[in-house]
Amino acid sequence: MNSESARRPEKIVKYKPNNNIQSTQEDLTPDYLNILGMVFSMLGLMLKMKYCAWLALYCSVISFANSRVTEDSKQVLSSFMLSFSAVVMSYLQNPAPIFS
Repeated sequence: MNSESARRPEKIVKYKPNNNIQSTQEDLTPDYLNILGMVFSMLGLMLKMKYCAWLALYCSVISFANSRVTEDSKQVLSSFMLSFSAVVMSYLQNPAPIFS
């Protein structure tokens, strides 16, 4: 019996992640949806448009779902709260459903 190990240390290669793909293809969809959500929530609040308020909530949820881990969560949370308040205020001022 041979007491040597069957491992070959010269064949071990340290893993190096390829960062070239991530840096060239930056997805700006969450940023655009965040801005769109803020615009729609302002329209929903100022013009009392329920469609815009619901669309703002939809955009902010999608923006939150697609946001990166390194992104500041305060902006996404404020966009979500603004769109949620637009939906609440539009129904408090006019409690009739949209399709009436």
